[in-house]
Amino acid sequence: MPDTLELEIATPERQLVNESVTEVQIPGKDGMLGILPGHAALLGLLGTGRLAYTSGGRKRSLAVQGGFLEVSPDHVRVLADVAERGEDIDVNKAKSDLAAAESQLTTDPDHAIPAAALAQARLDAAK
Repeated sequence: MPDTLELEIATPERQLVNESVTEVQIPGKDGMLGILPGHAALLGLLGTGRLAYTSGGRKRSLAVQGGFLEVSPDHVRVLADVAERGEDIDVNKAKSDLAAAESQLTTDPDHAIPAAALAQARLDAAK
């Protein structure tokens, strides 16, 4: 069994990740998925949250929201509607976005809930 798998993460605008990794944790639509080399093939819907992976012994994170994922024993492909590397996230802006979304929860929950989830994912990825 291989020790690594290829991870690709892309949005409609650009490719963010294309590298060999030892593990991936992906927020699926119905919960977190842990992927190791040799994982069974699957297709799924991407949820909102912190996607984490280990490459070269170093943990890295992205905030993701919506899209699809494809897993094979040696490859993971994530096609996200929204994705942002943890190191590129403006923490103060994410905190401000979270506060704004939380203040709208009672008046506009259909918009505020996804906005709050993404803002929280951005904060989690930036840590």
